[in-house]
Amino acid sequence: MSQPPKAGRPGKKRRLSVYLDPDISLRLDDHADRREQSRSMIAEAAIVSFLSPDAEERREAAIVKRLDRIDRIIQRLERDIGITNEALAIFIRSWLTSTASLPETAQGAARAKGGERYDKFLEALGRRLAKGPRLRQEVPEDIRDEAGKLGL
Repeated sequence: MSQPPKAGRPGKKRRLSVYLDPDISLRLDDHADRREQSRSMIAEAAIVSFLSPDAEERREAAIVKRLDRIDRIIQRLERDIGITNEALAIFIRSWLTSTASLPETAQGAARAKGGERYDKFLEALGRRLAKGPRLRQEVPEDIRDEAGKLGL
């Protein structure tokens, strides 16, 4: 008959040997190094968390927190796209209103000049995307909030 394991002295920790996949072991090492804690302490906390009766609720809370964060990001993206669409619409309307049609003889030169101007536009856009500021930063916050309320 086998005997139950010895309980040992109260408060004394017992040794446990486990086998980990190399990837998990590397992740554990990395996590321990970043937190400046021992692998044993991290493994013990993980086991306690796994065996805890409220572990499922904590996992659910963590997922809800992540989903809320994703939802806020999507709302900001929707707002930014709305600002971009409106800015583009205003520009196009203004351009179409203020630009006169050219006679056939001047259209070739206009296309060439338009190509040069477009290349300069792309250069300026590249600089702005690399260094800023962004249009979103230039639009006052109260206007963005009001636009969000209107669904723009």
